[in-house]
Amino acid sequence: MGKTEISRHFGLSSDQRPALRALMAALKEEGSIAPVGRRTIRHSANLPDMAALEVFGTDPDGEPLARPITWEGAEKPVIHMHPERAGQPALAPGDRVLARITRIGPGRYEGRTFKRIGRGSPSRILGIFSTGLVEPVDRRSRAAWVIPPGQENGAEPGELVYAEPIPGGSRERFMGPKPARVVERLGRMDEPRAVSRLCIAAHNIPDTFPDEVIEAAERAKAVPLGSRDDLRDIPLVTIDGEDARDFDDAVFAEPEEQGWRVIVAIADVAHYVRTDAPPDREARLRGNSVYFPDRVVPMLPEALSNGWCSLKPDEDRGCLYVEMRFDGAGTKTGHRFGRGLMRSAARLTYERVQAARDAGEDAGLEQGHVARLYGAYEALLAARLRRGTLDLDLPERRVILDAEGKVLSVAPRPRLDSHRLIEEFMVAANVCAAEELERLHMPCMYRVHDRPSDEKMEGLRGFLSGFGITLPPSNLVRPGDFARVLERTKDMPEARLINETILRGQSQAEYDPENIGHFGLALPRYAHFTSPIRRYADLLVHRALIRGLKLGDDGLSDAEAAAMPDIGEHITRTERRAALAERDAVERYLAAYMADRVGAHFSARVSGVTRFGLFVTVEENGASGIIPLSALPDDQWFHEDAAMRLLGRRTGLSFSLGQEVEVRLSEAVPRTGSLTFQLMMGDPRATAPRKAPQPPRGRQKITDRKPKGARPGKPARGAKPPR
Repeated sequence: MGKTEISRHFGLSSDQRPALRALMAALKEEGSIAPVGRRTIRHSANLPDMAALEVFGTDPDGEPLARPITWEGAEKPVIHMHPERAGQPALAPGDRVLARITRIGPGRYEGRTFKRIGRGSPSRILGIFSTGLVEPVDRRSRAAWVIPPGQENGAEPGELVYAEPIPGGSRERFMGPKPARVVERLGRMDEPRAVSRLCIAAHNIPDTFPDEVIEAAERAKAVPLGSRDDLRDIPLVTIDGEDARDFDDAVFAEPEEQGWRVIVAIADVAHYVRTDAPPDREARLRGNSVYFPDRVVPMLPEALSNGWCSLKPDEDRGCLYVEMRFDGAGTKTGHRFGRGLMRSAARLTYERVQAARDAGEDAGLEQGHVARLYGAYEALLAARLRRGTLDLDLPERRVILDAEGKVLSVAPRPRLDSHRLIEEFMVAANVCAAEELERLHMPCMYRVHDRPSDEKMEGLRGFLSGFGITLPPSNLVRPGDFARVLERTKDMPEARLINETILRGQSQAEYDPENIGHFGLALPRYAHFTSPIRRYADLLVHRALIRGLKLGDDGLSDAEAAAMPDIGEHITRTERRAALAERDAVERYLAAYMADRVGAHFSARVSGVTRFGLFVTVEENGASGIIPLSALPDDQWFHEDAAMRLLGRRTGLSFSLGQEVEVRLSEAVPRTGSLTFQLMMGDPRATAPRKAPQPPRGRQKITDRKPKGARPGKPARGAKPPR
């Protein structure tokens, strides 16, 4: 029995399965069980009571942050370290300790030093060089590093650099910054595209193709018709964003009898990227493309991603396609895969298609083409609504830059029916790919999404109970239950926060050759088939279909099939790395945009409650930042983790998720993407209960001492401003 079968047998969620892997690894090392496969063992999501940690930065209150020294998961958990005992030097980045660990909430931990175990090996510091100093770009690393004379490596002020600590330098931590040397210069931060360059470096994203990969891509030629199906007379069209540079999917729909015929054609990347050839090895390493506001870091070289694998209008292109048939209610009645040669009839945008739909026109195509696409979409949408899926309304933020890289605006990108149309067609094609590979008994790289863990469900229950909303028991919850919550709250001022909180309460989707279904889409089987230009998982699915349907000699190899568990874990990590890098870039651009508005007041909502302060999100543009505990009114504060709120004992003030607040922007740091706010409010006694509540047992007291002179709406006198 494999690990997935064992976890399914015992009803474990995806958040709990890493603990099972760690347990099985330990048993294997003891010789209690035989080896169970090649999958990389990941550590438990719940840390042990004692662990070896390495300090890497500080939190907004200046307290050290640490991570486990040994960890094989996608992202190391962060441990908030308590201050050292009196007389002991403060913990600094690079220090290693054996610590007692206490869990303080979902995915959150506190640590207390038990024993210091030395310093870690010198690690590279990414930061901005100024005269004699390097300031880290990681917001959690607040301490600057001094660059002694002769160690600048030619760096000039304002450059992004890598530096390394100088071993044995400045043992006295109280005497100022520790010494480091500049080892690599990455360019000036006042140049266009500097933010994305910073994020690429910070997340170790490969952005330069080896010469052999570029040369192989440039040798590519047009695909001949040969034995392919000729689709060139079918008016397939691409529909993408206005700023899209590659077009890897095309669609067509027409009515027939009592239903619909839909074709989704996808660029034939497998024809150009052969297994274990240089472009394939590089694509597997990258795992996916990464999209920044000012550039794309592609998975494939431009000669392929923007050339032969891009479905440009009026040019012949090789494709894999699926022809699907649905009845009038949107239920699929059949599908067929093939390998073809197509010619896109038009390169359309979401905005153009939506405008044509709204005006009753046809986007310059033959009469009725857009109407037919929408007819098929409405049938598929009806089937989706019956199925009860989780459809979160979280618009993407669009950053508009000028030619010099300056932010002109940041605003939500509208989500149109034309976006949903393409989503429904792509979901249907992805389902067909998974079903077809199962029918063929071929390996499949599934896109899996487990139900929320019991722990996350309890957090969601606590949050939603504040709105008078209940959820079924964890083992009975369905995506439709969340959909009903979203429908019920869609017109509430807190709708965006509710969407975000429900999203954070879900498990993360993964790639895995072992299928557990897709909870969010309410589908028993699902794979990614529609974007092989930008996702390696889709390329594997294409190769498996080619092999299973005998469509060529460039299908999935036996070695690839055997390596799928490892590949699945790798591309899951690269996908999450890309998401973090893309989010970091947007946050830094937002900070740059907000830097001109320091001192301005904003309407915001509390989007996070922690023991060190409140996170707030500005209603206007989605910018998020922190109100440190030191900027809250003078009080004795208690953190109620279950209720997700801070409670003031003397004033009776409380701050909880979703609460409306007025804030003043006090600091914006584009270097780190961090924003710091102050709370603006009247006399807290005016809104406090007549009798301040007494904190019951179970609440965590944060502080009963605040800097003197603190007044509501103004920073406390003597309070240390966050850097």
